[in-house]
Amino acid sequence: MELITELMDQAQIERSLTRIAHEIIERDSSSPNVCLVGIKRRGIPLAQKLAENIKKYTSVELPVGEVDISLYRDDLTELSETPKTTNIILPENIQDYVVILVDDVIYTGRTIRAAIDAVFSHGRPKAIQLAVLIDRGHR
Repeated sequence: MELITELMDQAQIERSLTRIAHEIIERDSSSPNVCLVGIKRRGIPLAQKLAENIKKYTSVELPVGEVDISLYRDDLTELSETPKTTNIILPENIQDYVVILVDDVIYTGRTIRAAIDAVFSHGRPKAIQLAVLIDRGHR
């Protein structure tokens, strides 16, 4: 029998997303080019919710992209020497953007590293930041 532990209830998730949205507003208010990039699967709806919260508090509509890192994972290089995917949606030219990667959990950092590799395959942003709900702290 599988034991399921609830780490956050809906109210805690909403509170955390509100807090993260305010942190993004405070940290990146001086940069006109900020985009949120949700990591497929659970990061995409979180990025969309963060964009909604930011728009609610500032009237600024941030672009929301997405990345599927399944073929960028280093443990999948046995499939090909240079696995590639086109499952990434970003603004046309990310060179002047602050890209905020959004995911639900960070554990070892491998997913984030793969997402950074995917972003770099489309250009070099001004900066890359990370927004996650839960840090499992195994780095």
